[in-house]
Amino acid sequence: MKIKIILVTLASIALLTSCQQTTLNDTSKIKKGMVKVTILYPNGDGKTFDMDYYANKHMPMLVNVLGDSLKLIKIDKGIAGRAPDEPIPYLAIGYLYFDTLSAYQNAFAPNAEKIVGDIPNYTNIQPVVQISEVFE
Repeated sequence: MKIKIILVTLASIALLTSCQQTTLNDTSKIKKGMVKVTILYPNGDGKTFDMDYYANKHMPMLVNVLGDSLKLIKIDKGIAGRAPDEPIPYLAIGYLYFDTLSAYQNAFAPNAEKIVGDIPNYTNIQPVVQISEVFE
């Protein structure tokens, strides 16, 4: 009986997690007036970035700690510069969407140490963060 309860619980967690991730990738949820937090990882000599860790460990950790205030996540991987002979300007860019600035601030502040502390696990880059309002 205990094993059955454990298996049902694990299945429920897996289902909820997959539903949440699907919801957090639904771009139809982006609305004018939302807050978009853009995290840019500039390219440069000696810069490294582990996209696998970022996509499969760091971002899911963000989903977990930021909770329901986080409405959408997206990740871009840099592949080319403006011209064929130019290096990519950013190795990666992450996007986090929230309904309001205060929703972001209230979710991030108590988790800042954990979030920022994970950065060395996937990059040696000091990210540039821009917070903006979705205009269109």
